[in-house]
Amino acid sequence: MPPEYYASAGQSESQAQRPVRVLVIDDEPDTVVSLVTLLRSEGYEAKGANSGETAMRDLDSFDPDAVIVDIAMPGMTGWDVAREIRKMRGRRLTRPTLIAVSGTYVKKPDEMLARAAGFNYFLVKPCDPNFLFNILAAIVPGSAQS
Repeated sequence: MPPEYYASAGQSESQAQRPVRVLVIDDEPDTVVSLVTLLRSEGYEAKGANSGETAMRDLDSFDPDAVIVDIAMPGMTGWDVAREIRKMRGRRLTRPTLIAVSGTYVKKPDEMLARAAGFNYFLVKPCDPNFLFNILAAIVPGSAQS
């Protein structure tokens, strides 16, 4: 569940008031719709994209706090998305939090590749929604941590 929002040191009033923004990227439309609906029902501001290319176009205007990315997508893979976001936003920043989700790439070397690409978390499909909510609950909206 999303945390209660209140202003803390270094946090503006607008950051404290808004929910965590989550961008969901998966080439399976049903997965995107289901996850976006679930996130919204839990109080998150969620948006979906069916390709890495579409997500990259929406990244700046939506300004997500977290990005959930399927690894095995045609065209721009999840690894490509993570590398591009980290290149654009700065490798040292953890915002947005990048969460890899894969049903295809599920072995330890795949997780290591995901970490090298810039992902903060690596989950295997189907993932427990409560585990995902625990990750998202720790995110402070709008904060850029190093």
